[in-house]
Amino acid sequence: MIESVHPKDKIIVIAEAGVNHNGDFTKALELIDVAADCGADFIKFQTFKATNLVTASAGLAAYQATTTPYSDQFTMLTDLELKYEWHQSLIEHAESKSIGFITTPFDVEAIAFLSQLRMELFKIPSGEITNLPYLREISKLGKRVILSTGMAKLGEIETAIEVLTSNGLDRNKITLLHCTTEYPAPIEEVNLSVMETLKIAFNMPVGYSDHTEGITISIAAAAMGAQIIEKHFTLDRRLPGPDHKASIEPDELNKMIDAIRQVEQAIGSPLKQPTPSELKNMESVRKSLVASKNIVKGERFSLDNVTTKRPANGISPMRIDEIIGRVAHKSFERDELISV
Repeated sequence: MIESVHPKDKIIVIAEAGVNHNGDFTKALELIDVAADCGADFIKFQTFKATNLVTASAGLAAYQATTTPYSDQFTMLTDLELKYEWHQSLIEHAESKSIGFITTPFDVEAIAFLSQLRMELFKIPSGEITNLPYLREISKLGKRVILSTGMAKLGEIETAIEVLTSNGLDRNKITLLHCTTEYPAPIEEVNLSVMETLKIAFNMPVGYSDHTEGITISIAAAAMGAQIIEKHFTLDRRLPGPDHKASIEPDELNKMIDAIRQVEQAIGSPLKQPTPSELKNMESVRKSLVASKNIVKGERFSLDNVTTKRPANGISPMRIDEIIGRVAHKSFERDELISV
């Protein structure tokens, strides 16, 4: 978990702006404003240079081909770069809005650049989980890491963790995010139960990076124990770009975070005992032993003349076996509480 930033019982919400700034500095600032106003704990972008990330001939992913006018990744990503010279201003703007700033490095040069900016938290995207040089560079920083596990098998996750820890990263600084790497992710492929699998397999904090449409699955993941929820958002889903269609808009982000905060409260304590609000209702809804008919003094109590009714301000029905067969020390009218 991210103990140095938030208490352990708080579900961390990362508003993933990603590349939804569309290469526009002003839009990046607006995205920070929206995330802060909605109550997110962090705003997250993506830092890369297209020349370091893809070859000139790299083809588009299927979802990118349907959501953008580009014919190759290189051209698309060049237009979507978060310029290095913007970062310090964006960080300062986030600080002024009291929201944490994260940006995912997608290449080794970006890792070094963000390290110079004294970033304290690094998000490893799903696509880099099998990138040995990348993982080694991240681990050398010794910073807190969120490792997204989309497309990965358990063995690949285990290997990535071993690389990180064997190169100097404290295991306790790693949080795993379950993820389905498709935009939008099909509901039938979400498999939220994998969060529990990851928790058991690696004994690490677990969260969920949500690529589904809408906010329902993020809320469900929070209820299932996700310690971090990451969700793509945009200023407007109609904007051009690869991720807008699979992102939520500001009003949805606000509703999602409000719902997660309610879930957070509802998860509460694992201690099973009457709550303060229950205690005041206990007498009204539990029952006592009462006379089911008139009982005369000296008559024996029996199942024929004793029953259970509200309120619970007399002898508990759990003691009925102690009462049956005893002699009534006084007369009782119908519905009168039994006493001995």
